[in-house]
Amino acid sequence: MGNVSNNAYALTCLCPIMPGHHHGTAYSDEIRHRLQKWGLHEQSPMAQVPQTYLTRFFVLDDVYYEALSGPDFWSRWYEVMSFFSDRFRLAALPREDHLQSKYLVWCCNIHGDLDTYLRGMWAAIGDEIRVLWEFCYGFDEVKGADTFVHYIKQCQLDASLFFVGSNDEPLEEQLKGLYLKQEFSRFAAEHQGLPAAELQQAFRAFIVRVQPDNLNAPSWQPGRSRP
Repeated sequence: MGNVSNNAYALTCLCPIMPGHHHGTAYSDEIRHRLQKWGLHEQSPMAQVPQTYLTRFFVLDDVYYEALSGPDFWSRWYEVMSFFSDRFRLAALPREDHLQSKYLVWCCNIHGDLDTYLRGMWAAIGDEIRVLWEFCYGFDEVKGADTFVHYIKQCQLDASLFFVGSNDEPLEEQLKGLYLKQEFSRFAAEHQGLPAAELQQAFRAFIVRVQPDNLNAPSWQPGRSRP
């Protein structure tokens, strides 16, 4: 129900960004620039955070509207009449609302409970967290793991969409499964047509090498996107 699905947790939070500039750059653009410097895949700091299924950050400047009329009769009528006058076309457009702040948006699917995850995140990449959230309202009150947990919960929205690639198991088991899948596919491709005795011997060596029961190593690297 809600943010929880079995052992998985879906987090969505919007952290308002203060108005102002950092060395001539708007705070929102500075946060965007710092995100771009984080790197991708295994180079991202989030690859160091335990039990992260999937995560995404972006800066939301405002809400945007497509220029479509509403579904009611008068909106449709104005849409038809817009062929004769631009005044009717403008009347057919929905009323626009705008955000009062720009936001650092963070969406994340994790394994386990939120408090434990956020404390683990602070322990793993606390320095990077301080730099990324520096210009968000209220973040100056964050002094450690406990206050970081409180801050994120203050910015949290309810979420119900989960990363379907997760099989609800701890991240270590999923990474091991990815590794075994890739290595077994490579083994099958490289040992086509071998006599049964040689294939059996090669498979035994394969099992010794990949260590299926060892979740720590060898395994798939967190954040890695391709073999």
